[in-house]
Amino acid sequence: MSESSSIFNVRDVSRDLFSATIGSVFCCYTGQPLDTIKVRMQTSPTIYTGILQATKKSVGEEGVAALWKGAVPTAMGMAAENAMAFGVNEALKRAFPDPHANDPQKRPDLIRPFAMGTVTGCCSAIVLCPSEVIKAKTQVLVGDKGVSSSEIFKRMIKKQGVKSLFCGLDAQLMRDGPFYGIFFGSYELFCYSFRTIIPSIPDELNYFLSGGLAGMAGWTVCMPFDVPKTNVQSRWDTRILGSYFPQMVKIAKDRGIIGFYSGLGPTLIRAFPANAALFLGVETGKKVFDGFVSK
Repeated sequence: MSESSSIFNVRDVSRDLFSATIGSVFCCYTGQPLDTIKVRMQTSPTIYTGILQATKKSVGEEGVAALWKGAVPTAMGMAAENAMAFGVNEALKRAFPDPHANDPQKRPDLIRPFAMGTVTGCCSAIVLCPSEVIKAKTQVLVGDKGVSSSEIFKRMIKKQGVKSLFCGLDAQLMRDGPFYGIFFGSYELFCYSFRTIIPSIPDELNYFLSGGLAGMAGWTVCMPFDVPKTNVQSRWDTRILGSYFPQMVKIAKDRGIIGFYSGLGPTLIRAFPANAALFLGVETGKKVFDGFVSK
């Protein structure tokens, strides 16, 4: 009983949620424009052929605000996702602590964060799925300035009911499991490496650089899983389970292996600043929380 309460005690859970929310706000508005470009390149590669061309075409036809299409559900979903992701990840750290974590003379366990990250990804996928479906359907709309995320939500409920919010759940799981494994695992690896190579590096700079590099590593690995996910969730005929693998086969036949890397450029360009901002926001949020709430 005491062990369970130490894992889920109110203070630590509140700290996790607060810091994740701060990081989410930083991340969302830093990376949303390039995320929109990525989605359009993935779903309409013949129309949006490159980062600059896609940006110029989107802004020219719809205005600068088009780059932040879907930002509201993204911010809400990201707050929920990161509250789940960082909350589960921190709870796993408390449940299965690294015996060398606080010993500067010993190397920390660098395999454990990868395994915990994968478990975290599967949990967060369930929370993130509804906002990802709404965002994908909103971002692929071209030229329809009057359609908001809330309107897309209403259309979804009218067409398929509540189950529409979880269309492509298998796709979400296939992307988020590998992503978070690499994401959290490489973050710890980069933090450790920077501390070892540059002992005088400021903590904030370490968080920023390690977070940005971790985001790039995560997206590089999971990009082939993300492209079919985006295509599945942007459609209106997708089932909760069963649409993902047929879409993978279709992309492979139509576009070849290179098709699984559509949008990789804007994704990686977005990944560094967005995830650098995320981890900096999370770590800063922890310090702010500790400054106001005593242990």
